[in-house]
Amino acid sequence: VIADAGRAERLRQARSHLRGADPVLARLIDGRPDFDPRAWIARLPAMDLYGALLFQVAGQQLSVAATRHTLARIQALFDGRLPSPTELLAAEPGALREAGLSWRKVSTLRDLAERLSDGRLDTTVLSGLPDDELMAELTAVPGIGPWTAQGALILALGREDVVLPGDLALRRAIQVAYRLDHRPSQQEVLAISEKWRPYRSLATSYLFSAESEPTVIPVAGAKTSIAPDRARHDDRS
Repeated sequence: VIADAGRAERLRQARSHLRGADPVLARLIDGRPDFDPRAWIARLPAMDLYGALLFQVAGQQLSVAATRHTLARIQALFDGRLPSPTELLAAEPGALREAGLSWRKVSTLRDLAERLSDGRLDTTVLSGLPDDELMAELTAVPGIGPWTAQGALILALGREDVVLPGDLALRRAIQVAYRLDHRPSQQEVLAISEKWRPYRSLATSYLFSAESEPTVIPVAGAKTSIAPDRARHDDRS
């Protein structure tokens, strides 16, 4: 109960900060009084840092629906859960390919699993690193780009100040909410998100929810609904 009360207070403070920092987000927040930014994560399988990276790698260049389908088939190979690095290395690569992963994604996940198994990477050490240092460690693995690493920071570690400028769904949601006449570039997303610090993850969650349900995003003088993009991101590396 104490932990829940502390989380509720942090969420209240974050919402208050975002309301004061950005009138567009203020309208979005006020239009969703019961929004729980972690609710969508609760619908996903339990995942540690490796599991979150597996989820993100599986979802590269795929829609949310296609990613969930692939994830379910992977879980079916491991008694209904996501594999540990050791378990993934013991699996037949061809079985992972048949579950829906490309050979490139299989290679990325095996490479990452090997690094975690032989000690080149340590999840305890990684989890204690600042965001930028953790990003640098993860993106040094071939096939793991910024989008993949950023998503894992939110999913597995609950980092509060992460934004995904390469996510196409987020860029579309920003275009609608901010009434832009173009899809914002990654640099534009980063510039807009500066005012959200140190709660960029919460701001991102609000925008993601508006894009993915789909539902209505409140904007000045208009209401516009948007549908999910076919592929939400492009994280080639």
